[in-house]
Amino acid sequence: MAEAFQEPGRLRSTTGSLQHFSSLHDWRRQVADLYATIRSMPGHEGWELWRSTRERLFREHVQSPLPPERRARFGGIDCFPYDPALRFDVGLQSVGPREAIDISLGEDEAVRLVPFALTDGLGAALGKELTLYWITGYGGGVFLPFGDLTNRDETYPAGRYLLDTIKSADLGTSGDGRLILDFNFAYFPSCAHSDAWVCPLSPAENRLPKAVRGGERNPLPTG
Repeated sequence: MAEAFQEPGRLRSTTGSLQHFSSLHDWRRQVADLYATIRSMPGHEGWELWRSTRERLFREHVQSPLPPERRARFGGIDCFPYDPALRFDVGLQSVGPREAIDISLGEDEAVRLVPFALTDGLGAALGKELTLYWITGYGGGVFLPFGDLTNRDETYPAGRYLLDTIKSADLGTSGDGRLILDFNFAYFPSCAHSDAWVCPLSPAENRLPKAVRGGERNPLPTG
């Protein structure tokens, strides 16, 4: 049940063993520690640490989202080159009255996304603002998925994720309290790595009209 750098989805089947949940606890702790460290580092330097740590966890950790047979030949996670122009400090504005979005995860399970804020500061560069969602349930958390014109040919067709505070994926705020959104840290949902996962897709309202060439991308052709 690999969940770090991942979405509020679920594994198709789980086990209640001590080993399983202890290893998941370790994965979550390592990811939380990683993001806490990144928040105190310059953007490019933090991104390099993010990439190398993700690759180590994907390759070595028992909770890797990669199936065991793929871990042995895992060559690393493909990412676009770091682009400082894709790092933004944004304000938040009210979204007004909006309906919650219920996303089925199969077997009578669902995730409810409650729109609670709209970014203020992405429109000029990316063509529109994005909606932030609150994931309901015990504790809750902020979730920011998005789509863009790279989906399918260059990135995962269903979109990518930028914030998921339940899993500690959060770059924090700037000195004046504005939210840091760095699209160089955009990542694929778990179902991109294994069909053992069921993932919520990015809502259509969060599809950007431009290509965002930052963060995780499809593997480049070899040979």
